[in-house]
Amino acid sequence: MTLDPDQLGRSKQDLAESLKNLRLQAGLTGVRLARLCSMSQSKVSKIETGKITPSATDVASILHAVGAPQEIISEVTALARMANTEWQDNRSSWRRGLEKRQSELATLEAGATELRYFLPSMITALLATPEYIRASLTGRPVDTSKTISKKIERQAVLYDESKSFTFILTEQAIRWGIVSAHAMAVQIERLASLSHLPTVRIGVVPFSVELPRGPLNTFTVYDDRLATVETFTGRIVFQDFRDIAQHRQIFDMYENIAVFDEDCRGHLQEWTAAYRRNT
Repeated sequence: MTLDPDQLGRSKQDLAESLKNLRLQAGLTGVRLARLCSMSQSKVSKIETGKITPSATDVASILHAVGAPQEIISEVTALARMANTEWQDNRSSWRRGLEKRQSELATLEAGATELRYFLPSMITALLATPEYIRASLTGRPVDTSKTISKKIERQAVLYDESKSFTFILTEQAIRWGIVSAHAMAVQIERLASLSHLPTVRIGVVPFSVELPRGPLNTFTVYDDRLATVETFTGRIVFQDFRDIAQHRQIFDMYENIAVFDEDCRGHLQEWTAAYRRNT
């Protein structure tokens, strides 16, 4: 799938129109299609008007019901995958206010049970000290004071015993010195402390480990229903099960080579000591 951010917004309406046209060409009423697909007529109507975005499974059922030829199946399936992908650019977040983005993240975290974070370059705000969070927001063209408070408030979710958090960090992410040596030592000690929480698993991938593939992007997987990928200019939100499954596979690969528990804390202690020697 070639990702064109400008195309993402149009694909949802294009998908709705394509599915409606296929139903009409097949000579089916909305009620009849709903029965064939084991859906409600209301759901079919909302799909065809673009009020809801159908899942890949919904689209496959509709394509089968209307007897679509293979070339049409390939085209509409690709459109469905695009429709279940969203581009959120940083400039829009800045205009709305970065604190609103924090509220959205808090909602995602509240609604998920198993959360997986792959962090190849920086420490996420959920694990960060206030000083580290402040430094990570340096250079934003907006007031970040409310955002810092919101990021710190979000950390309370780590203590929710109905949830499970797994964080995979590369050595680079942990040791990247974006604050003073003393503050970095405090930050790494915080990681070690949080690794004792029953809801939190922290794994590290040291430089000494041979990697099967290079760590490219920060990403988060919320249960098996959503994956978000961070880029320099924004973030991509995937809701198609194939994209989510691929990110789960990548996460599992790094989870298998990461070290946890006492081995992880041993590395963290070593890196903390290195920063202490520089204070």
